[in-house]
Amino acid sequence: MNFQSVVTNVPDYKAFLTVDEMDESCRKLANEFPDLVTVFEAGKSRKGHSILCMKIGDGPRNALCFACPHPNEPIGAMTLEYFSRALAENDELREGLGFKWYMIKCIDPDGVRLNENWFKGPFNVYTYTKNYFRPIGYEQVEWTFPIDYKELHFHNPLPETQALMTLIQEIKPEFMYSLHNAGFGGAYWYITHDLPELYESLRDSAIKQGIPLNLGEPEEPFITKFSPAIFKNMTIAEAYDFIEKFSGEKPNIKNGTSSSDYASSVADCVTLLTELPYFFDSRIEDLSEGEITRKEAILQGVKQSQAHFARLDMLLTEVRPYICEENPFVKLVEEVIQYIREGSEAKINWAESNPEFEKNASMAEIFDNLQAAKFYNGLYLGLTVRTCEYEIERLRQQKNKEEIAMSKLMETCEKGEQFLKEYCENLECELDYTAIPIQKLVRIQVESGLLVANYIRENR
Repeated sequence: MNFQSVVTNVPDYKAFLTVDEMDESCRKLANEFPDLVTVFEAGKSRKGHSILCMKIGDGPRNALCFACPHPNEPIGAMTLEYFSRALAENDELREGLGFKWYMIKCIDPDGVRLNENWFKGPFNVYTYTKNYFRPIGYEQVEWTFPIDYKELHFHNPLPETQALMTLIQEIKPEFMYSLHNAGFGGAYWYITHDLPELYESLRDSAIKQGIPLNLGEPEEPFITKFSPAIFKNMTIAEAYDFIEKFSGEKPNIKNGTSSSDYASSVADCVTLLTELPYFFDSRIEDLSEGEITRKEAILQGVKQSQAHFARLDMLLTEVRPYICEENPFVKLVEEVIQYIREGSEAKINWAESNPEFEKNASMAEIFDNLQAAKFYNGLYLGLTVRTCEYEIERLRQQKNKEEIAMSKLMETCEKGEQFLKEYCENLECELDYTAIPIQKLVRIQVESGLLVANYIRENR
């Protein structure tokens, strides 16, 4: 099948959809195409919001696509916004692919609402960092599927995760598209099965749009690389084994495993993730040799993170007594402070034990360890500021004002906000980044999904 026109026709979106806009758009499509599209409630979020699922087409195989698996990742919602309509309008596309499509534009509506302040732009590092939200591991839809592995036993899926589990059990998908995206860097993919005949085409989908490939470090040291910028989906068991091996201790993992790991236990399912950035800097694909070894780059990155999170720890020390249980912003920061404190040793041992790392690093690897890492570290600074703002707002609504708490929180919030402004100004100087048009990102995700779905149709 030739998909080129489907990919080319993606509109020039200028902003991301809010949760309410996504819901409205699902219902509108079902009203327009009542014979082809049905919308049903797949479940409810923790705060009681309906998780809407569209069912499109009647092919012999089932495909499940879900977006916003992390609530700071709305590119996939735009991909489903476009692709659901394309399937409804284009009989040849729908019938040619031969799938019954189940699509959830927003699997974590509560979390997505906490990101909506950056969805309409301006798309720069400060606006994104200041309004960013991501929950702690055991409150992430993607990482709360049940698992029993060695000493890790997780059986506490969120209501949102439960909605996906029920769907996966009912439809036993042959293709699942977990629509993630990164924040900064270049394009890369995860896939559950090693399908080398697809890799060139997947990379081409990004290159055609002028988006660089992420040729730096994988997200985690234990990830299997199938091909440049293409990796095997990670599982929590691999993370467990890595920590155990390089720290010599029993890992303290509080979350479950991933959707792809769960789907593989229920069906013979190929799961794809297409990771795309909002911002890119061309150094992420520079394979020329740098002036330091890969070991030095990794160790410098570890040191940089340790210093940054020690500073966040100090900021929070002032206000920890005044932070309530319900505060959604602080949990991930506390977890990462702890992880950097305890987990850095495993990363240092890993870097020092691998003779390969004595060779000079590529510019991409250096950039990934030092500059890209700095961008991601900044997001936790944004969450720290939002932690204080949340408590200030909560105190303002109370009748009995706690003066000491209020003054401490205001002072820390001001310090944090100042640090955030300076941090983002420094990043603006250090990075030579471009905000990528949403249209290009959607085109890559649509084409990648079509490549894999069509491969399954032809070969399985």
